[in-house]
Amino acid sequence: MEKSIRNLVIGLLILMVLVPLGLLATGETFGEWGNEEIEEKLGYVPSGLEGLSSFWQKAPLPDYAFEGDESGQGAVIAYILSAVIGVVVGGGVLYFVGKKIAKN
Repeated sequence: MEKSIRNLVIGLLILMVLVPLGLLATGETFGEWGNEEIEEKLGYVPSGLEGLSSFWQKAPLPDYAFEGDESGQGAVIAYILSAVIGVVVGGGVLYFVGKKIAKN
C-alpha cells in the first residue's frame, strides 16, 4: 500500500474512533435539525427542504443509536458504526467516480 494511502486510512480510522467524543458535548448538534428546529430558527422551512423531509422515513441508526438500547456503550458502538458506514459509502462513491473519470 502506498504511504499516502496508508496515512489516509490511519487518519480515517483515528477519526472514526474519536467520533463518540460528540456524546460528551452539551447543547444542540449543529446542522442536525429537523423541520421544527429549522422553523424555530428561521421562522419558516424552505420548500425544498420540506419536500425532502419525508425522503428518509426510517433511518438505519436513528439518533445514532440501536433501537431499544439506552446504554452508553451501545451509543458509542452506534456512533462508530455510523462513522464506518459513512466512510465506506462516501469513499466507495468517490473511488468509483474517480475511476470513471480517470478512464475517460
